[in-house]
Amino acid sequence: MQSLRRRKPPNPTSSPNPSQNPPPDGEDKKQNNQNQNRRSSAHWSCIDTCCWLIGVICTLWWMLLFMYHAMPSSIPQYVTEAITGPWPDPPGEKLRAEGLKARHPVVFVPGIVTGGLELWEGKQCAVGLFRKRLWGGTFGEVYKRPSCWVEHMSLDNETGMDPPGIRVRPVSGLVAADYFAPGYFVWAVLIANLANIGYEEKNVYMAAYDWRLSFQNTEVRDQSLSRIKSNIELMVATNGGNKAVVVPHSMGVPYFLHFMKWVEAPAPMGGGGGLDWCARHIKAVMNIGGPFLGVPKAIPGLFSAEAKDVAVARKDMKHMNILIIWEFMRFCQTSTYWAITPGFLDTEVFRLQTLQHVMRMTRTWDSTMSMLPRGGEAIWGGLDWAPEEGYDCSKKKQKNNDTTFANNEGTDFCLAAQGKTVHFGRMISFGNEVANASASEINRIDFRGAVKGSGVGNGTCGDVWTEYHDMGVLGVKAVAEYKAYTSGEILDLLRFVAPKMMARGDAHFSYGIADDLDDPKYDHYKYWSNPLETKLPNAPEMEIFSLYGVGIPTERAYVYRLSPSVDCTIPFQIDISADGEDEDSCLQDGVLLVNGDETVPTLSSGFMCAKGWRGTTRFNPSGIKTYIREYDHAPPANLLEGRGTQSGSHVDIMGNFALIEDVMRIAAGASGEDLGGDRVYSDIFKWSEKINLKL
Repeated sequence: MQSLRRRKPPNPTSSPNPSQNPPPDGEDKKQNNQNQNRRSSAHWSCIDTCCWLIGVICTLWWMLLFMYHAMPSSIPQYVTEAITGPWPDPPGEKLRAEGLKARHPVVFVPGIVTGGLELWEGKQCAVGLFRKRLWGGTFGEVYKRPSCWVEHMSLDNETGMDPPGIRVRPVSGLVAADYFAPGYFVWAVLIANLANIGYEEKNVYMAAYDWRLSFQNTEVRDQSLSRIKSNIELMVATNGGNKAVVVPHSMGVPYFLHFMKWVEAPAPMGGGGGLDWCARHIKAVMNIGGPFLGVPKAIPGLFSAEAKDVAVARKDMKHMNILIIWEFMRFCQTSTYWAITPGFLDTEVFRLQTLQHVMRMTRTWDSTMSMLPRGGEAIWGGLDWAPEEGYDCSKKKQKNNDTTFANNEGTDFCLAAQGKTVHFGRMISFGNEVANASASEINRIDFRGAVKGSGVGNGTCGDVWTEYHDMGVLGVKAVAEYKAYTSGEILDLLRFVAPKMMARGDAHFSYGIADDLDDPKYDHYKYWSNPLETKLPNAPEMEIFSLYGVGIPTERAYVYRLSPSVDCTIPFQIDISADGEDEDSCLQDGVLLVNGDETVPTLSSGFMCAKGWRGTTRFNPSGIKTYIREYDHAPPANLLEGRGTQSGSHVDIMGNFALIEDVMRIAAGASGEDLGGDRVYSDIFKWSEKINLKL
């Protein structure tokens, strides 16, 4: 029956059977295409999903961006205030309402890594980058051509100057350091507030310089110190003779100390301005986050190209295959540490040798050696003592950074330690047992006479060779067997592991304490940035401020271990397995923490103004008045507040309203006494008294 029904003649009203009446070729192809499209649309691949998702995100982003720029500026502020409460008035508006106006010209001195650098001459791989930023901005070239970028950002390892065929120069003007990267301000907030009381580019100057060079070499190559001198002289002359207010930040603080000695010194080593130049041209120096005595964070940066966050990230490498190397440079600006995504160099870019490339590049930057701790054991402590002994690292209770003045004998944010011994004076300890042992229990073998060059060569390491490959197994072993290093011994350690780098550093910087400041040897420029080996200018009417954040755990000392592998790797690592007994311990992930601004410990920022320069001392013979203004860290309550207006963090403090107000009042003519004198939350005065320094 089935076969009979199949043979029935077709119904004339129905559509013809394709088997009996085949359609023309064109219609057949059209029908096949339609069937194919139906089948393909039925299968949604992973790529289609990803593309669709990216398209939706981009569309929503551009729509929101358009709406944000199209809406009145008051709406975002209204929404934020509805959630967080009313915003405080920006200092510029507040002081303008009080009638304050621009008076003294203002000079900004940026720190390490915050100033933009652009290419003026390069190799073939850098074609098309003339006068494009290699440092700052979007950092696009780091992703596009990382090897080329590292080559052009490096200096000559012998001279510390330009390599042959490469010229990278600092960006000039306020744009050099107003923003470090898009949306990440450095000086921009302070500049905008100063503009509210009448400041403009004719009375505001950004003293940009190539922060990679040693301080004296910025003058030798670019005449940067001469430019600062001439611009200050011009602004003072064209502003009715009103002296300048200088605002250095971070490494800009020792850089300007160097300048004040350079400008007085006779040519050709100095600027020839005479011993009264500072008295005639400078009203006040307002140092922000100043590492007057260096930063411990510089030690692991130069020793193993890492810091706390890098070491912690290393344990997640197996899972994410990305290394956070940005934190090496955070020892100077933290949080410049920073503004770019922290994993800006995937390990695949340089195979598995990212840190070696970073070390090779940054060890050519002589300026990094200006950040090493100064004063040795007399300042930073020894194997069995430190000024901060008794410090308790319990969690801080959150407090608002209001404008009330703290007692000069302020207590730290924690209670006194009860029975816990923390050896902050041991800058590097090999092993947690060494970090906690008493000094008499540590059996050290001197590394200084150890034989190098046995067992490990640099033949297989290619262009990522570092000075560690000259040490050999015996040299590496000798470093570990010394077990514990104090601040003074750190210098000998670096001379042993990186002799080329330290040979340049010793020619440009010094880290000791002067016995006799009248000794002619201290007329050399290598001493000018060390406040313990030089005198302040003869300018009794000048004022010096130390403005810095407190209340943030800050790196002070490190527990190390040998790397599992030696061949073509950095042989030393922070031991992230070394932790204290509880969460309130000062030892976390192999790092001992103290009070500070996340980069610079309070001791380094505050000691000189608390004791070394306080009153008339041999370091301050003319009795320049000094003031300490601390800003207790209060993080933003939510994401809508951005980086906050009460931050004490090393770079975010540049947006701290209380600090900006202090700077503006001084620029408008106030004195340190008008601000209320010292404002202290930490134990800086107590710690300073523990330091036995001849004054």
